[in-house]
Amino acid sequence: MLKVKNVTKKFGELTAVNDLSFDVSKGQVFGIAGPNGAGKSTLYNLITGFYKFDGTIEFDGKNISGLPTHKIARLGISRTFQIPQIFESMTVQESVNLGCRFGNTGKYDPGYSDKMISFASLEKVRGNKTDQLNLLGKKRLMIAAAMATKPKILMVDEPMAGLNALEIKQMTSLIKRINQDVNITVIIIEHFMKVLTELANPILVIENGTEICIGSPKEITSNPEVIACYLGDSHDA
Repeated sequence: MLKVKNVTKKFGELTAVNDLSFDVSKGQVFGIAGPNGAGKSTLYNLITGFYKFDGTIEFDGKNISGLPTHKIARLGISRTFQIPQIFESMTVQESVNLGCRFGNTGKYDPGYSDKMISFASLEKVRGNKTDQLNLLGKKRLMIAAAMATKPKILMVDEPMAGLNALEIKQMTSLIKRINQDVNITVIIIEHFMKVLTELANPILVIENGTEICIGSPKEITSNPEVIACYLGDSHDA
């Protein structure tokens, strides 16, 4: 479904992503992990058209390398951000409607927009301005707006960051429902390895933009290189 082939991105002398290759199959929850500064969010930015790069990215058999972000979105790839990116002057309803209007079908479907608001448990705050939402609400809103585009792949960037234990359980459940109930392929960057191993298979671990290991949760958590570069200070998080 998504093929990343020998992708490299440099910012001056800094190599943020270094010759990465991997495939994401339809129906997967594909995990990406690594220490801070490993290149995870940069990789998301490459897939979604924020930067030019060396290498090739294919989606549904089409080369999307170099396409602008809006065209990639309309092909069926949508994303959220680690730090919530919302339209603070809009209401929740208006924000999700905007995602629906921007979707890959090119047709506004208010019924589907309402469905995504309910799916993300935002019915009670649909009329609120988005800046009134707490952190979990803003993360739910980003997901609802992204889902309103009717994506084939939803990419979520550290959705658990800043949440408490109960909120993490709620967010974990939401991501499972996106994948299992709506049949959306999910790519997830997540720092909390216990959450990631519950949600994702396979998991790609990178450091300094380079692949360290890719495999099942069991393979990842028992890999000596992964333990040395990453799990040593986060495996019990």
